[in-house]
Amino acid sequence: MSRPDLQPLEYLRSLLGILTFLAVFLLALPVIMTLVLLTLGKATNFVIRTIGPLMMKPVFAVTGITFRINRHAPPPQEPVVYIVNHSSTVDLLTLIALGLPRVRFVAKWELQYNPIFLVVGRLTGQVFIRRGDSDQAVATLQKAYRRVHRDRLSLLMAPEGSRKHPGVIGPFKKGPFRTAMDLGYSIVPIYFEGNRELSVGGSLLVRSGEAVAHFYPPIDTGDWTLDNYEHKIHEVRRKYLLWAGVEEDISPDEYGDRGIL
Repeated sequence: MSRPDLQPLEYLRSLLGILTFLAVFLLALPVIMTLVLLTLGKATNFVIRTIGPLMMKPVFAVTGITFRINRHAPPPQEPVVYIVNHSSTVDLLTLIALGLPRVRFVAKWELQYNPIFLVVGRLTGQVFIRRGDSDQAVATLQKAYRRVHRDRLSLLMAPEGSRKHPGVIGPFKKGPFRTAMDLGYSIVPIYFEGNRELSVGGSLLVRSGEAVAHFYPPIDTGDWTLDNYEHKIHEVRRKYLLWAGVEEDISPDEYGDRGIL
């Protein structure tokens, strides 16, 4: 399925949503630049936690999307690695709308081809990786570890790597989990419910409806080792399949062919 089956009004809403998204970013860009530069970067967390969600409100209003957060556990008090399922263009909107405290997003390098994402991403210290070059991607992450530890930052990553993948929940790559192990962080799973139904894969077209971000309890990685972590990844993916209502059994051996990022 390459795009949702939309009514004519929703085609119009999709177009207006794209224009609204771009307009909001262009209007917010001078404010973000001023805040970050005047505070020498100290306002970055305020931008991500407060301004980001505010920017998404008009986009949701235009597209007819209702977004809410459902917490199944208290917010973590320590830095963590957040992971999310990724199968929809809507994910970008809901990620920004989360307003997570002291978080940096690990995103694909190609997002920087959009000058808005390039400027905002670099100003706010997001981590861009080349997914096609695992060695360089790992080197980029390891370079970021010092800053992440120093500033007590959390990271947000998508284990599926891309929104274009087979199945409702695609195979998980190792990168987010090795990152959590390297940093000594717990993993907090976030499951986006409804995003896939609103817009599938690479389509920019969206339908109106509800999107819900479910926050689940942290997963301690203290006992994860190089000997057992692939099995642990498989167990985490099984949780996502359960939340998605999918009965599917994929062997942990699969991850050896998926690469790290």
